[in-house]
Amino acid sequence: MLLSHRELARRAESLARLQSPCTLCPRRCLADRAAGDTGYCGATAVPEVSSYGPHFGEERELVGTGGSGTIFFTRCNLGCAFCQNYDISKLGRGRRVSVRDVANMMLDLERRGCANINLVTPTHYVPQIVEALAIAREEGLELPVVYNCGGYESVEALKILEGVVDIYMPDAKFGDPEAGARFCAVPDYPDRMMESLEEMQRQVGDLVLDGHGIAVRGLLVRHLVMPAGLAGTERLLEMLASRISPSAAVNVMSQYRPCGEVVGAPDAAGRCVTREEHAAAVAKARSLGLRVID
Repeated sequence: MLLSHRELARRAESLARLQSPCTLCPRRCLADRAAGDTGYCGATAVPEVSSYGPHFGEERELVGTGGSGTIFFTRCNLGCAFCQNYDISKLGRGRRVSVRDVANMMLDLERRGCANINLVTPTHYVPQIVEALAIAREEGLELPVVYNCGGYESVEALKILEGVVDIYMPDAKFGDPEAGARFCAVPDYPDRMMESLEEMQRQVGDLVLDGHGIAVRGLLVRHLVMPAGLAGTERLLEMLASRISPSAAVNVMSQYRPCGEVVGAPDAAGRCVTREEHAAAVAKARSLGLRVID
């Protein structure tokens, strides 16, 4: 059942109280973003969008016939050194928009036949996103909402999103705290990520598909395999199976390549992942009973 306009507006207000001083993510940088200060992510309280439109490169369970209705938000609370969207996440490519603009984007994506509203890197703008969703729902939006994030989330904020988000699609980046420290300056990444995924799983459960194979609810985890096991893949997959769900849906991805700050790195971070490395990760996931999807 969709939440009412009034309830969504109340949730947006609750989230806004976490934005100034900012504790929307585990960095807890305490920036007064409502006053125009920028957080660690580089964002104020005014949302920025780099692009939006139907996207056909997502998992088939999200795409359907009309594509996943993606809204790419500028900047990021993680800022991975190897980000393939470095110009958006770290360099701030995008434009400032109003809450009304974001609502209009959602409504336009529905009119264009998209299967869902896919919020890409939403964490630092989530109060404004929920405010926009309240407007869009009032004006007839019915699509499920996908929360497409980096996995470094505040459980306090996630609790406020219960009933707002239909499909959580977090990255599960690192099972190794040293990788979190090196690539994102967050050595607590594995702990905070698992806490976040536990809360997401509590809210929406395992991934559920409709009769056409399109996701309508649930948790879909992405993991990017890194060269030479740099991400701590085996440990991460074991944590997913034991702490989240033995049948959790996981996309084990192979497209790592040196981007951003790791171009020219002298160790394995400076090369692409091999087919053998990716195949071993997929085999590990399947051996644990995880639901491996494309």
